[in-house]
Amino acid sequence: MPLTPSVPLRQVGDEGEVYPPAVLLQSMPEEVRFAVERHQSRGEVAEYLRAVADRLDESGDVSFESGGDAVSVEVPPQVEFEVKVEREGPADGVGEIGLELELEWPEDAAERGDAGDDTLSIS
Repeated sequence: MPLTPSVPLRQVGDEGEVYPPAVLLQSMPEEVRFAVERHQSRGEVAEYLRAVADRLDESGDVSFESGGDAVSVEVPPQVEFEVKVEREGPADGVGEIGLELELEWPEDAAERGDAGDDTLSIS
């Protein structure tokens, strides 16, 4: 069944280019293997992120578990790292601020030896 969005879709690429909806519909399908969303304190989130960071530093093997769901990933030495802060909601009303941290890599990254060359810092 074809996708028929109720609002126009757009995607902004790495260089700021905007893709029309037709290009989005041709994208690779996404398979969500694990997803959890819950309310936690800022301290609890920091503790969780530290645990993920420790595993990335040690071996790159990270396992996620919640309830009966679990998934493990082997994060390669080089990844694409995206940091995004966004606001969702009406322009003239109260919205929601989101901070997203995303790591992506090709499934064959270990064989390819991809390397990044941009720097990113937190101040």
